[in-house]
Formats: sequence, C-alpha cells, structure tokens
Amino acid sequence: MSNILRIENLSHRYNSSWAIRDINLEINSTGVIGLLGSNGAGKSTTMNIMCGVLNQTEGTVLINGLDIRKEPEQAKQKIGFLPQTPPLYNDFTVDEYLTYAANLRLIEKNKIKAAVEEAKERTGIGHFSSRLIHNLSGGYKQRVGIAQAIIHKPKLVVLDEPTNGLDPNQIIEARKLIKEIGQDHTVLLSSHVLSEIHLLCKEVIMIESGRIIFSDTMDAFNNYIQPSSLLLRMENPPAVEALMQVSGVTKVDYLSAKQVRVYFEGDQQITETIIETGVQNGWRIREVNLDKSLLDDIFKQLSTQSN
Repeated sequence: MSNILRIENLSHRYNSSWAIRDINLEINSTGVIGLLGSNGAGKSTTMNIMCGVLNQTEGTVLINGLDIRKEPEQAKQKIGFLPQTPPLYNDFTVDEYLTYAANLRLIEKNKIKAAVEEAKERTGIGHFSSRLIHNLSGGYKQRVGIAQAIIHKPKLVVLDEPTNGLDPNQIIEARKLIKEIGQDHTVLLSSHVLSEIHLLCKEVIMIESGRIIFSDTMDAFNNYIQPSSLLLRMENPPAVEALMQVSGVTKVDYLSAKQVRVYFEGDQQITETIIETGVQNGWRIREVNLDKSLLDDIFKQLSTQSN
C-alpha cells in the first residue's frame, strides 16, 4: 500500500537562499497532522511544492505513490489545497464557484451537482448557494475555500493557515470543521499558533529555518509544553474576578484598558473556554494569542537537540 504522502530529501532555494533543506516525512493514515513553525520557517514553501504549485530545486514528493513532478495531473487528483489566501472568485455565487472547482478537478459531468451539494453540506454553506462570494463574511469565505478543497474527495487535504484573519467565533467554527474533515481524510494543517495545533492534531511536524526539527505524536510533543499565558484584546473587558472564575486560570494581569494576560495551567483548551465564555458575556474578544515566548522556547529546545 502506497503512503498517502512521502517526501524525500526535499530542498528549495530562492536565488542563493535555501527556503527549505532536506525535508523528509511520511504520512500513512487519516487524521489531522500539524505543520508547525514560525512565520518564514518554510511551511508554505513545503506545501506549495507538495501541491504542485512550485517546482522544487531538489528531492521528490509522492502523493499516494504518484510523483507530483512527473505525474502532476494524476497526483493532483489526490490533493485538496487551501492556500493562505483562498483562491476565490468574488463575482461568482457559491454554486457557480464550486461547479467551476468541480470541473477543474475533472469530476464527471453527471456527478458534479451531487459533489457540489455534498461539499456545501459538509462545510455548512448550503444556505448561501446563490449568494455572491463577495458578500460572504470572512469565516464563510474560508468555508467555501475548504469546500473546493474537498469537493473531489481527495486522499490528502492541505490547509495553509486556515484560521488566519478570522475572529474568535469564526475560529471555533473553522476548527470544528477541520476536525470533522480529519475523520475521513488526511489533513495537513499549517499553523504558527501552538494552541491550534494542540487542539486539532494527533501528530506534529515542526519546521524551523527550513529544516524539520521535530516529527512525532502529540503526546510526545506535550513533553515540551509547559503552563503559560494567553494575551487577550477585548472591547468590553470584564473584571479580574470574572476571568479568574474560568476553569484553569491561575492569574490575570491587565496590561492596558483592553489588553490582558491570562495565566493558566493544565488545560490547553483554555483558549476555547475563554472565547466561549466571552461570547456568552459580551466581552467582545478581538484577539487571542498564546504567549509567543513559549513557542520560541520550544523552537529553541528542539533546534538545540536536532543540531
């Protein structure tokens, strides 16, 4: 049986600078696998090569046993791809765009309508069938982008920073959808947000400075995660006492009138809990970030071990 994804000695450079160097990995099962790295680490370059958007300088990418460079059409039929900027046509309706995407994916003509309906149902956009994409919210545009990535039922679904730019409520919905897709597909999820990877993924691949510095299960990765803090920005912030009542919160520091650092321990789902509590109580949360120093510390530890 062929690997769903196999990458061997993959390297790519722009002019004289190497973006990635000697990337090797295998994926053999369904579920969500996280591709974690800081901005500029090489995640998008790796994804663009594996999806056939970019030709690599060196190395091989096999999709279900098919070489993406030698057999691009056959290999791409096994891939669904959502890049950082969804490839949407704003003047199309949702139905028009997904029909167009189905044709691009070479779905048989008599099966296109059913494929469009199934993709809309899975992503929860059926009630927007006749709406222009231009008039959708950011969260629903992202859902349309995911729908085009799964419309042909690919073996591998590649999502590059799929929650980037979404508000907290939209992030919750997008993460729920990604989990559901991972039940039937292999999903490679790129992110620089540690809490997102922790919530969604069963395995983690970490890239830093163009090289893989970690590839293992989430349980193994948890050994590097220590209790830390979240940075919140809110339009209608609550009293300290209200935040302290959230399970797992150990300390609260207001940095300004609308920005607060919340310290927690144990429960990595604290992000979801705080967002849901904020929605219920009208805190109007605008931004949630895991304290960046934690991610930097993990990169430093793993980089040192891999040298």
